[in-house]
Amino acid sequence: MKLHTVRIVKSALHSSNVRCFSTSNICGQKAKTSQQGGPKAHMSKFDGGKTIDYDKMISRLEVVRKKLNRPLTLSEKVLYSHLDKPESQEIVRGKSYLNLRPDRVAMQDATAQMAMLQFISSGIEQVAVPSTIHCDHLIEAQTGGKDDLARAKDINKEVYDFLATASAKYGVGFWKPGSGIIHQIVLENYAFPGLLLIGTDSHTPNGGGLGGLCIGVGGADAVDVMAGLPWELKCPKVIGVKLTGEMSGWTSAKDVILKVAGLLTVKGGTGAIMEYHGPGTESISCTGMGTICNMGAEIGATTSIFPFNERMRRYLNATNRKEIGDAAAHYREQLLTPDQGCQYDQLIEIDLNKLEPLINGPYTPDLMTRVSDLGETAKKNGWPLEIKVGLIGSCTNSSYEDMERSASIAQQALDHGIKAKSSFTITPGSEQVRATITRDGQAQTLSAIGGMVLANACGPCIGQWNRKDVKKGEKNTIVTSYNRNFTGRNDANPGTHCFVTSPEIVTALVLGGRLDFNPLKDSLTGSKGEKFQLQAPNGKEVPPKGYDPGEDTYQEPPKQPEKRRAVSVHVDAASNRLQLLSPFARWDKKDLVDLPVLIKIKGKCTTDHISAAGPWLKYRGHLDNISNNMFIGAINAENGEANKLKNRLTGEYQPVPDVARQYKAKGIGWVAVGDDNYGEGSSREHAALEPRHLGGRAIIVKSFARIHETNLKKQGMLPLTFNNPADYDKIQPDDTISLTGLAGLAPGKPVKAVIKHKDGKKEEISLNHSFNDQQIEWFKAGSALNRMADVFAAEAKH
Repeated sequence: MKLHTVRIVKSALHSSNVRCFSTSNICGQKAKTSQQGGPKAHMSKFDGGKTIDYDKMISRLEVVRKKLNRPLTLSEKVLYSHLDKPESQEIVRGKSYLNLRPDRVAMQDATAQMAMLQFISSGIEQVAVPSTIHCDHLIEAQTGGKDDLARAKDINKEVYDFLATASAKYGVGFWKPGSGIIHQIVLENYAFPGLLLIGTDSHTPNGGGLGGLCIGVGGADAVDVMAGLPWELKCPKVIGVKLTGEMSGWTSAKDVILKVAGLLTVKGGTGAIMEYHGPGTESISCTGMGTICNMGAEIGATTSIFPFNERMRRYLNATNRKEIGDAAAHYREQLLTPDQGCQYDQLIEIDLNKLEPLINGPYTPDLMTRVSDLGETAKKNGWPLEIKVGLIGSCTNSSYEDMERSASIAQQALDHGIKAKSSFTITPGSEQVRATITRDGQAQTLSAIGGMVLANACGPCIGQWNRKDVKKGEKNTIVTSYNRNFTGRNDANPGTHCFVTSPEIVTALVLGGRLDFNPLKDSLTGSKGEKFQLQAPNGKEVPPKGYDPGEDTYQEPPKQPEKRRAVSVHVDAASNRLQLLSPFARWDKKDLVDLPVLIKIKGKCTTDHISAAGPWLKYRGHLDNISNNMFIGAINAENGEANKLKNRLTGEYQPVPDVARQYKAKGIGWVAVGDDNYGEGSSREHAALEPRHLGGRAIIVKSFARIHETNLKKQGMLPLTFNNPADYDKIQPDDTISLTGLAGLAPGKPVKAVIKHKDGKKEEISLNHSFNDQQIEWFKAGSALNRMADVFAAEAKH
């Protein structure tokens, strides 16, 4: 892509309060006076008459305006309007911690197990905010949607029964298996402009497509909110993305976020909200905006958001939420668009007129290539040219518009009598989308070129794929419309080169069957020998006939407290899928001395490396069993191998979890050492729970991904970063490390670490941390859950 299509402007200001770049020469302009008493709207049809309180949001926001006395970005408006105590809240972007009151909680079934086990241990009778559980992660793709769903219901019956009964007992809405992917269900039913939602999945930001701040968290954060406690978030910086021009032809919303990922890399958005604005936003559908926000997780962003516009209103109308659109339109300038003259910490400008179709990968979602350059680039890098499988759908790209644009490509192939040269799968994002594309014919068109429609679930995107066409280790290429493409992510095969792109490009590529087929220019050969070129895709953003809701898959919790209390939630002590939790040990008020380095990790270490998904998903509710996958994907710096390290007690090389268990049995705590952006990827808190469960005390790295760092703190671990990143090289795999002065652990105060080498020599280094006062109490109590129990016990005494 030509350099002039994108402009990045970084901050040149160094104010102690706001480090930002102004997008306008108009500064200090006052927002319009609040118009109290606007139109009311229900949060959703499932929430018992609860309404969206825009007036309360604006009232809180006015307090903040008086304190800051400057124009606000959209994300600041939505975030600060949910402050617990705006009068006393310190607000410094990138520094202060905010105490917030989210509107609701959403959990997917793999993370909900641990979240609900933690909530049960709190002793609270009912969730304090509207909450839902969505069964989407435990359905493995094998032979097709109907059979795969039936098999999953049978295999996972114990887990589904636990989640269904726990939901009923504690007042949580329950979406049964087959309902669809959590983020699509949220967009269709629960997201609204101005919403603050937390979800136990890293792609929760999908809801930003409807103008809400939807943020991925670990289960312990969800428990806090469900328990009625304020939720803590470090005040994010704000990166503005100004969109100009209009999308057309082959260019799609997916290309916007693929471009942003290529520019910022997988850690460029860490600690920041991505705020899209500008005239170009009007050319993107609501579900397209959701796609862009969804994949913001791949650049480490806290979340992403778009301003309220008519495309959102059109989607709200189509999903039977007209009253929300009407209310949002009333409050648009006050709450749901950025103030003129607002400032961003960084500004990116993208001209949609000049944006070309992109494809990112393999092995990382920020390695960007123009589709027109893909063949040449693939040959130069030795990537396998034959495309074995194309996969469309996932929480990122499974809307009606996505499916219709893909079907428009497939229909051109059928018109010329040809089918896909590669295997092809289609994953509808929800039961509503599946039913609608079946009624309107897109599902049949995609099947007619050789596609297999999978269950309404995550499936191969998260590794739930019983793939049999290649052997493990065999080099091969797949192309997907998914969001993440780490090593082994989809099929547990390190030889699989996965590329992510738009669903229409995937559909075109499976017709060509090779990476060096350029669908924008190259010709295909029809069944009669005729040459033809694919025309650009087309598709409507919402179905003209309206959505078909399909099968009713929602379980409402009992409204009466006595009925909820009567519900029994059973966890079998002999189960290998579920396990009640025991509190972690409290800090003994001593320094951590002579901790062995369990593993020094080399290179990228995502949550997939720390706690693999795929076949391990079935143990997400059983901490001890799932801990057998701890660090099995991480590369040991000592030997360059995965899941093979030296046991310092025996001298033998063993799997990582086995060594950790032996250390734990001897009462030996340990540390792990890692590289940059440690813990990127999923929100799964198991990547923090497992090290804690197996005796880990600290994780020492160059830098952390946001969600994972918080998850470690929540479980009583010490997430520490090198003051000097070069100190990573000082630590050897056979060293021991002492962390001293912990009695004086305080915000902003470094921790002293003493490295003891095998020859007895010692080196002292300084480690940083981001603990605040409250989080230090989590460490002392042994976990945030322990601390919550202490607080509730103290309140009960009074």
